[in-house]
Amino acid sequence: MEDNQWPLWEVFIQSKSGQPYKQAGSVHAPDGAMALENARDVYTRRNEGTSIWVVPAQYIVASTPEEVGSFFDPANDKVYRHPTFYVVPEGVKYI
Repeated sequence: MEDNQWPLWEVFIQSKSGQPYKQAGSVHAPDGAMALENARDVYTRRNEGTSIWVVPAQYIVASTPEEVGSFFDPANDKVYRHPTFYVVPEGVKYI
């Protein structure tokens, strides 16, 4: 069976300026411009965002659940990376 769908794009939305982008879903589109338009129409119909990123799904690389032990083990012996070692100054936003 022939695959006749446009390429898949992953959509990331920033809800407010300064906030992190969050994955909202995906769209099919022939190019980046159309992917942005499709993402806007599907995921921000009610002004849910201030900015949109679209990324071709084929370029996203991710770890697998099977790698959880070996992939994340090196961080376990670096206790200084845990947030309990830091004091957040008053007035700091979005940490």
